[in-house]
Amino acid sequence: MISFPYIIWMIVFIVVPLAMVAYFAFTDADGRFTLEYIADVAQYSNIFVRSIWLAAISTVICLVIGYPVAFILATMNKRHQSTMLMIVMLPMWMNFLLRTYAWMTLLGNNGLINYVLGLVGLGPYKLLNTQSAVVLGMVYNYLPFMILPLYSVMVKIDKILLEAAADLGCNSKKTLIKVVFPLSIPGVTSGITMVFVPAISTFIISRMLGGGSNLLIGDLIEMQFLGNSYNPNLGAGISLVLMVIVLLIMTIMNQFDNDDDRVLM
Repeated sequence: MISFPYIIWMIVFIVVPLAMVAYFAFTDADGRFTLEYIADVAQYSNIFVRSIWLAAISTVICLVIGYPVAFILATMNKRHQSTMLMIVMLPMWMNFLLRTYAWMTLLGNNGLINYVLGLVGLGPYKLLNTQSAVVLGMVYNYLPFMILPLYSVMVKIDKILLEAAADLGCNSKKTLIKVVFPLSIPGVTSGITMVFVPAISTFIISRMLGGGSNLLIGDLIEMQFLGNSYNPNLGAGISLVLMVIVLLIMTIMNQFDNDDDRVLM
């Protein structure tokens, strides 16, 4: 009985929407079964490749930046951890659109970055409406989703293990590689999932920072449901293929996680 509200919530907000997506993906405007819209997804393969590539780059950058930040947070004095965590989460308290719009102002030809570069005789450079701007927007918006899972795992690592590694002759680098990293793999996997999934399906960031020349899967889906080329069946087909791709990637990631767990055992 305790789980009954959750089951109802899951059916209404997860099962039913997924069933509707599958229904529209495999039917035409008259409700007849068809594979036409699934087959039509192939013509957008370049957009899928671009979306996966930019999402992967953003995820790697978030991991490279987020891992040392999470390690520093986990090892610092507990009195300062809450303050630093609040600083990390502070951008998330601001509206997503406002955060992205702020980067439009910074990256514009007459924006603050080009203005500063102009003071030293550089630029102006085209920073807005580029793939680099899209990656920057993804990293900025999703970096906290990498740091927090890593921190939550690292902070639980027993300090005795680090002391034991030091007693056995490991320097800081070896301790990080041979002790901390293997124990933090669950946080790495969770962080990659939490960054990659929204990054591959985003459309606000690519629209505002990438311009029309950097169309991503999220933009394509949004156009089928809300744009002039209204076609919910094709939009559902693209969404279904995207879900399958994400599930496959996450399954592969979980296999790496399980392999590391067996090694640690």
